[in-house]
Amino acid sequence: MAPAGKGATRFAHIRARLETLDFERHWQRRLYEFLLFGFKQAWACLFGGLMLALLLGTFLFYPDNAPLTRYDFLTLAALAIQVAMLAFRLETLDEAKVILIFHIVGTVMELFKTANGSWLYPEASVLRIGEVPLFSGFMYAAVGSYIARIWRIFDFRFSRYPPVWTTYALAAAIYVNFFAHHWLPDIRYLLFALTALLFWRCRIWFRPWRRPRWMPLLLGWLLVALFIWFAENIGTFARAWTYPGQEDGWEMVSLAKLGSWYLLMIISFVLVAIVNRPRAPDEP
Repeated sequence: MAPAGKGATRFAHIRARLETLDFERHWQRRLYEFLLFGFKQAWACLFGGLMLALLLGTFLFYPDNAPLTRYDFLTLAALAIQVAMLAFRLETLDEAKVILIFHIVGTVMELFKTANGSWLYPEASVLRIGEVPLFSGFMYAAVGSYIARIWRIFDFRFSRYPPVWTTYALAAAIYVNFFAHHWLPDIRYLLFALTALLFWRCRIWFRPWRRPRWMPLLLGWLLVALFIWFAENIGTFARAWTYPGQEDGWEMVSLAKLGSWYLLMIISFVLVAIVNRPRAPDEP
């Protein structure tokens, strides 16, 4: 791996140093690659992890009589995290642009979904649009932040990637269905089938350390969607938002939501791909 260039993020310099290490034994190299993979994943999750910590921390410790509502504090804290990550070069400007797009796309969806009773925000706030507190957009931004950062950190490459225009059409159809299924038949199973048809041969190549590894892209999306589902359970436990049936006490989010997150992953991935063009494994 080449040394980090001028203007690179702080983590790029740390990563470059970590990737120069070497070990004599095969098992030591394999263990180090596994640990380095975990460290890079954790770094890519930095914004999402901080947001989850804020949700739990304010749920457990935020004073009831504070002059600033909990939701407004979350909004200002999320904004402060974003400014700090840019100021300390923990993320790139392109990644910040992706996060802004996700915030807008997510807020539009939130406005529609809360108006139709899909979920609600039970606490008061001033910084809100309609029934949607502004911190909610940062939940979607956390997904965008993770994908944009992981793409760069692991130097994503793709083999047998479908024509780009088909991925745009698929993402648009998924986004429209999130709204239209309230009045028209839900076509999510058709969308799952189209996703499989487009991507079943696509491999995502990533570099944990020195050698590139690969997995089916469909499997990678499923794993990320599963972790988002876990995070959603933490968020609802912290009463950042609630689904119907959780008003009188917390219960686990339905596994059916995993399918929704899988489809949202595709939208998220395609949006990031607009900034980070998918490249072949042998492309410089």
